[in-house]
Amino acid sequence: MSEIKKIVLIGAGNLATHLAIALKHAGKEIMQIYSRSIDSAKILANLVQTDYCTDLSKITDKADLYIIAVKDDVLTEIVRALVIKNKLIVHTSGSVTMNVLGQCSTNFGVFYPLLTFSKDHDLNFSKIPLCIEANTNYNLELLKHLALSLTDKVFFINSEQRKILHLAAVFASNFPNFMYSIAETLVKDNNMDFDLLKPLIMETAEKVQTVKPLQAQTGPATRGDHKIMEMHLDLLEKYPEYKNLYLIISNEILRKKNE
Repeated sequence: MSEIKKIVLIGAGNLATHLAIALKHAGKEIMQIYSRSIDSAKILANLVQTDYCTDLSKITDKADLYIIAVKDDVLTEIVRALVIKNKLIVHTSGSVTMNVLGQCSTNFGVFYPLLTFSKDHDLNFSKIPLCIEANTNYNLELLKHLALSLTDKVFFINSEQRKILHLAAVFASNFPNFMYSIAETLVKDNNMDFDLLKPLIMETAEKVQTVKPLQAQTGPATRGDHKIMEMHLDLLEKYPEYKNLYLIISNEILRKKNE
């Protein structure tokens, strides 16, 4: 079986940046970076010492793999315009079906790292789960070997499963992060520092590594402490949106407790 050695990154955002760096460290040749923004394309290309372009028609057809790492609403636009002579192409989306890539190649798949990415936050790719899917067993094997060069946490996840996984990730990451912003508002509005809560946040994240979430659940709703909950609701009178969230979540915790 041949090996994926030459790769084109279509996109230059947070995920594309981390992928390009990780792939280069794994010994792969990043042949080209594409981005609609010349500044973004140039920055990432300089980072991994390669060529760049801002015109889809200028993308080389000499690569072994094309990775589309862009926002979902841009993905279909790129697929319609891309010409790559049926080379292997993948996207990195958690919520878009694999088959959308069938418009531009007979060889396609998904290369989905399950993590949140920021350009200025260093990551160890070996700890990141990589979810892969492909339209043929041969393509799946190619992607598996590539994934294993980055991490040993490789999972075969189909498009329907990946949509659920992406939804679960919203509950596991995006929503808790928004809750942190609410907590920050509450303490700052009362002349306290958000740093006071960071040890609690870390302890909660570490506990779930070894204990099932429902077993680790604490707080007044879990205890059925309605007196404390009423006090909290009174304190949230000037934050009606947060008060509503508190009620919805507390009631769901109570329901789960009583199942």
